[in-house]
Parts: sequence; structure tokens; C-alpha cells
Amino acid sequence: MQYGYRCDDCESVLFPTTTRAELRWLQDRVHVAREVAKHSSTGLDSWMMDGLNFLEEHQGHSIVLVSRR
Repeated sequence: MQYGYRCDDCESVLFPTTTRAELRWLQDRVHVAREVAKHSSTGLDSWMMDGLNFLEEHQGHSIVLVSRR
């Protein structure tokens, strides 16, 4: 099972390689992850950067967690 984000407004979908719990964590703490990314010399895991980019691109839209088999 894969988990990802879907923008209800644009119908865009992203399925980063991570767990549902981590995606929920990132969505709930976007401000924390962005601040860490600014000060990290080694960068964030790719799923976090992908998720942050998606959430930034769809800021203000209705974003839901989705799954697929």
C-alpha cells in the first residue's frame, strides 16, 4: 500500500516513498520542516522535500491523504 497527498482543488497527486504517519506528520508540521530545511547542511530526506514542494504548490487548497495498492 502506498500513501500520498491529493489536492482536491487541482486533482494533483503525489506518492512519496514513506509511511502514512510520516505524511500526516509533515502536513501537520510544515512550518517546522521548512525551518529545519533552511538550516540543514545535509538536506532533508527526499520524501520530505517532495512533500514540502507539493504542499507549498497547493497551499490554501484542500489536501487529503490518499492510498493506493
